[in-house]
Amino acid sequence: MAGLLPWLRRGAELVTIALFVTMFGLFLLQIFTRYVLGVPLGWTVEACVICYIWIVFWTSAFLVRERDHVAFTILYDHAGPGVRRVYALIGAGAIGLAFVAGLPGAVDYVTFMKIESTPVTRIRFDYVYSVWVLFMAAVAVRAALEIARLLGRRWRDEVADEQAPDGGPA
Repeated sequence: MAGLLPWLRRGAELVTIALFVTMFGLFLLQIFTRYVLGVPLGWTVEACVICYIWIVFWTSAFLVRERDHVAFTILYDHAGPGVRRVYALIGAGAIGLAFVAGLPGAVDYVTFMKIESTPVTRIRFDYVYSVWVLFMAAVAVRAALEIARLLGRRWRDEVADEQAPDGGPA
């Protein structure tokens, strides 16, 4: 499984790159048609928004590491390893439970949205927002993996002080 993770991460990066390139290309096309040709294209705006939605949730689900998120860590930073472990277990448990509890409702709502579609391109909203369900599931799985690591023998590695490149706290 460990050998597969770098390949999955690379695949997620390639999807993100493809979405960024698509969004940027559509943005340039939109500028060109609006200001050079004088004929704005409505579908490019819609497609850019869809790409942006997918970029945000896809990247948050599969690429952004936990330590890269903004966090309020004043109490955590001043606690010993045992207390940090408890804080981390509570945090991961709360997030995991919240996302697991919300997942059925999110799936239900996203599947319900198949009755609506985008105004210009007529793409069904369940396709547009299906990335939200992936995001919720990924967050729940990541929380479960974090709990497993915190309950494992190497839990001290999970709560060890991290140093930023400049020597300060990460």
